[in-house]
Amino acid sequence: MKTIVCVLACMCVSSYSLPPDKIHAFHIIKTRSIDLNNAYGLAMETRLEKSVEPTGYRLELEPYLEDAIFEGHVSINVTWLEDADTISVHCAHEIEITESEVKAYIPSNSKELQKIPIKRMNTDPKKPIVTLRLEKVVPKSSIGFINFSFKGNMETSSTEAFFKTIYVTDQEVERMVAGTQLRPNNARRMFPCFDEPGYKTPFELSVVRPRGMVALSNTPVARSEDINGEPNAVWDHFERTPPMSTFTLGLIIAELKQLGESTRYKDENGNDIELRVWGRPEYLQALEGVNEKVAQVFGEVANFWQVPLPLHRLDIVALPSYFGIRPADNWGLIVFRESDLSSRGYLQLAQEISYQWLGALATPAWWSDAHLNKALVGYLAAEIAFKINNGSEMEERWPMTVLYSLYYEFSKRYPHSRITGMKQETACTKIELLFRMFNYTIGGDTFKKGMKMFIESKKFKTFTGDDIWNALNAAAISDGKIPKDVDVKTVASSWIEKDRLPLITVKRNYDTNSAMVTQKVYLRERPHDVPDAAKMLWWAPLVMARGDNLDFTNTTPVAWMRNHKDLNLVNLPDKNHFIIVNPEEIAPFPVNYEKDNWNLLSAYLQSEQRTKIPELTRAKLLHDAWNLAYAGELSFATAFNMTLFMRHERHHLVWDPVFTMIDHIGRHICSSIHDKFRAYVRILLTPLYTELTKEVRDDEENWKKNLRSLTKTFLCRAGYKPCVMESQEQYAKWIQAPNPDEGNPTSNQYICPVFKWGTQKEWNFGLQRVINFPPSRKQSERTYLLKTLAGCPVDEYKVHKLLNITVLEGNGNFTETDLFLIFSMLTGNSQGYTALFHFLNDNWDVLKEKFSSKTNIWDNLITSATSQFTTQAGLELVSNLYVAHQGEFGSAEHIIEKSMRNIREEAKWSAENLPVIEKWLDDYLSKADVKDDQFVRN
Repeated sequence: MKTIVCVLACMCVSSYSLPPDKIHAFHIIKTRSIDLNNAYGLAMETRLEKSVEPTGYRLELEPYLEDAIFEGHVSINVTWLEDADTISVHCAHEIEITESEVKAYIPSNSKELQKIPIKRMNTDPKKPIVTLRLEKVVPKSSIGFINFSFKGNMETSSTEAFFKTIYVTDQEVERMVAGTQLRPNNARRMFPCFDEPGYKTPFELSVVRPRGMVALSNTPVARSEDINGEPNAVWDHFERTPPMSTFTLGLIIAELKQLGESTRYKDENGNDIELRVWGRPEYLQALEGVNEKVAQVFGEVANFWQVPLPLHRLDIVALPSYFGIRPADNWGLIVFRESDLSSRGYLQLAQEISYQWLGALATPAWWSDAHLNKALVGYLAAEIAFKINNGSEMEERWPMTVLYSLYYEFSKRYPHSRITGMKQETACTKIELLFRMFNYTIGGDTFKKGMKMFIESKKFKTFTGDDIWNALNAAAISDGKIPKDVDVKTVASSWIEKDRLPLITVKRNYDTNSAMVTQKVYLRERPHDVPDAAKMLWWAPLVMARGDNLDFTNTTPVAWMRNHKDLNLVNLPDKNHFIIVNPEEIAPFPVNYEKDNWNLLSAYLQSEQRTKIPELTRAKLLHDAWNLAYAGELSFATAFNMTLFMRHERHHLVWDPVFTMIDHIGRHICSSIHDKFRAYVRILLTPLYTELTKEVRDDEENWKKNLRSLTKTFLCRAGYKPCVMESQEQYAKWIQAPNPDEGNPTSNQYICPVFKWGTQKEWNFGLQRVINFPPSRKQSERTYLLKTLAGCPVDEYKVHKLLNITVLEGNGNFTETDLFLIFSMLTGNSQGYTALFHFLNDNWDVLKEKFSSKTNIWDNLITSATSQFTTQAGLELVSNLYVAHQGEFGSAEHIIEKSMRNIREEAKWSAENLPVIEKWLDDYLSKADVKDDQFVRN
């Protein structure tokens, strides 16, 4: 056994989906967060009556793996909290209770255990609750037992509750696996219990296993014994667990083998734990190096908490045929999907090991606190991943990815599209960023001190959010890291309670070297008529970097916005030096300045000194400028000036917001400016792409591959000839294939450039492939082809032809779903939705009659054809249609009226901004070296 002795030291994402000619903003529905998906419903769950509370479990399980059934017996030690003649426990309807009894010492100091007759047992038909009605009242403070014998079926359709799965070895031999995933409230599906997080009690588990298999649980096996008459089966009796919630109980029965030797982790905080990794024998090679990863991550997590785990062993299992959305993070037993544990990253492993402290040792009091628990674990995991390998698995993009997603989501008129699941996820992400904010503003050592105070006070107990905030506040006050009138809980609440983020505006007065700082709701979508927006205020930390003394290591706020609308900053640099408020995105808010400070920043970024500003802050300045211009808060001339330094910029983090900017502005500008904007994009991206393609290696970093691919995609969209020609050459292989309907021999990346810049013949070929698409092929391939046919062309003739065939002619090869898809894709660019509008206007009578009984298609057509215009000319088109056919819109009457309201807002924006954009582009292009021979012209 290897030993690691730790010397303790202080421990101090943008993904673009690129459908044809379109980028969807990154949203933050994280697929691996079962806690949050269930949290909203669970928070509403009826709690058990508090007549008794459990003080211990003795659980015996006999699984019959071949038949996927099990029998069991549980004896629950209980204490009566009040005089009661009823006891309620959780028990799923699929569990059959075969015997039940209640015994108690009455009176409580009696040495005689009395059997309390059960009058009847009631099962709630709508809830997984069983109530025992007793013959007599048991007095308060009595102690006793509830005994249940039960039967159940193992889950075989999913790896939840107590489940059984099958896998096939490399030698084509079937093997069985049994296991548990009791999060969030699946213990009741395995045995009668008090299945709420607040009931934390010790467990004593015994289980029957086949002699050739291994059984793992929360604690080591205390003893094993043979079973009379069952030579192939063994009883394993596990050591008593520390007090824990039911959902952290875990069990695995499988043919597993340990990977290498155990690692003994010891430190001066009191940790003394054996770390083991398990997998099926034939998979161990894929797990090479995991022992070292586990030891390294465990050391970092333990060093953060500085409170020992009361466990002697932690088993980590790569389980075959485990399909859980997330790992089963039982206390002392973490179960991963094989591919997850063998992956190269550290983030998920850090999350799951963190749950051993935050979730198992200290547990959220109720499901409504799950997002807080997940947020803190997520933040710690990201910090640890960065400490170990600079967050390479996240391409160094954390917190950029989640932060920009929040900016986008919370600046909408209707965040989350009113989807509860998204709301839970964004709430969690925002709190994750708040922990990061406090780590910066009160300092890493103080933050860790507060976390230690919190976990020490709540071990073997449950907690609420207030417990965490109060502990951080106490540590901050103790270390003098926070003003006396600033309270961590108050600060946190001001952020958590709003589905919005603030915009901080800093207007400098260069005569007095001061600045007026104001805050208001950050809104990007127009109109900005959000209810109560004027009343929303935040406690925001103002951290500042100064151009006259650049220092990005001092993250102590120079001031706090104390829930006020404005604040005056003094002792600022003179007019020759910039300031940066909120560098490194310390708090989740964008920052605006007056024109002069923006110009100082732009000039500095164009100098050779620009790398003195860290890349995350460079990205922030670019991101904020563009999004504030889009929101109508900043001149587009200033925003465009902030991109001038990009001709020398090569760091992928700084380029990250550029592509979203190109996409959003490209959608918003009118046709007359498109060519100029494309020329600007060409000049912006070509030097980067040229450099990225100088040396291409198979083993290069993912960020470089992704940046090259993204740059190429956008250059293709701008008509970059080498890209278009390459696409046409690859596409020709499909045209020349003897049986083109059998499959596409070219990559999807080549299709959109051909449909956008290629010939009518090439586009017609693609159309025929959709029409002739054989049912034997994957429908997703047809869907992608149809999306590109509709979404990529800039030629209105192609769009009209597609609409004539699919809508007017009613070609039987196209379904109603196809029509929805086509309409949706046409809204992605001005040529598309303008062509759709003219198609609707020219064929009104035919279309109205055709869809008279299909209001869903009709409503979708009106929405897609009328809602995307952004100019006065577009408003006149839609208004004329409305007047010409007033009273004929039927179910879509409110849709076109809403479209006109929105277009009026967008037309105001266009009237103010498009002339500014065009003038800037004209000035820029007149001075730039535009090599249009490398680009296709419309």
